[in-house]
Amino acid sequence: MSMKTFSFILTPALLMLLLAAGWTSAYKPVILVHGVLSGPRSFKMLTGFIKKAHPGTEVTAVDLFNYGNSTKPMWKQVEGFGKVIQKIMEKSPEGVHLLCFSQGGLICRGLLSTLPNHNVHSFIALSSPLAGQFGVPDVLLRYFPLSARELVYLLCYTKDLQESISMCNYWNDPHRRRRYLKYSNFLPLLNGEKPHSKMAAWRKNFLRIKKLVLIGGPDDNVITPWQSSFFGFYNHNEVVVEMKEQTFYKKNTFGLKTLDTRGDISVCSQPGVKHVKWHSNKKVFDKCIKKWLD
Repeated sequence: MSMKTFSFILTPALLMLLLAAGWTSAYKPVILVHGVLSGPRSFKMLTGFIKKAHPGTEVTAVDLFNYGNSTKPMWKQVEGFGKVIQKIMEKSPEGVHLLCFSQGGLICRGLLSTLPNHNVHSFIALSSPLAGQFGVPDVLLRYFPLSARELVYLLCYTKDLQESISMCNYWNDPHRRRRYLKYSNFLPLLNGEKPHSKMAAWRKNFLRIKKLVLIGGPDDNVITPWQSSFFGFYNHNEVVVEMKEQTFYKKNTFGLKTLDTRGDISVCSQPGVKHVKWHSNKKVFDKCIKKWLD
């Protein structure tokens, strides 16, 4: 028997043994970060979708700042989630995927900007108010006794509320631009709308990601405007200005334009999905998420 024939017979046998031993190309670990007034249990169905599509994937829904504690200041949450996620990344030198829902998307933006050596491959922002929020969902009215959104700035644009309630950190009133820039201590810093000494470093850190995946839709009923999930937002006339027309995109203050130029931004719009259903919707997973977790 020739060596060529022997190799032909041996190779399938070896492959069978390797497959039986589980020696296959491993999927990168997936880290999930929940939204406001929620917790890791909200990701039960999404975790199931991931494990079925990619058997053997290590999925971690971070158990931190759950439910009422999710209203704590954003920088405090960024620090806490960052410590947990840093440990997961250190055990995963091949890289990880970060999938963050709603407020969690902004928390993830914060840690991606401030962690200098992160190894996040895909950052998937699932229905997240990335450009801010200008609408009070019913579920949050207990935290905002002023139900009229035009008056929320009276609460949020103060030092006390900026240091105590997460939503105030990304409340973006298009009619109160000066106060937003003066008092808001989170979103305008992330966006580079308020210049600071760490802008260049944060931009470099953020650009370590390989892919930015933006997911949202017109029937969300919580994210306001819903285009904030795609970095669009209201101007002073409450007309939505799309991402590429935003000043932070044009000036490339945190790297968004660079990602776009690289071809590393994916936008997935899905109608008919309410806010609380994004992470349990199989169609959304199949269409918008699955391929980025390879």
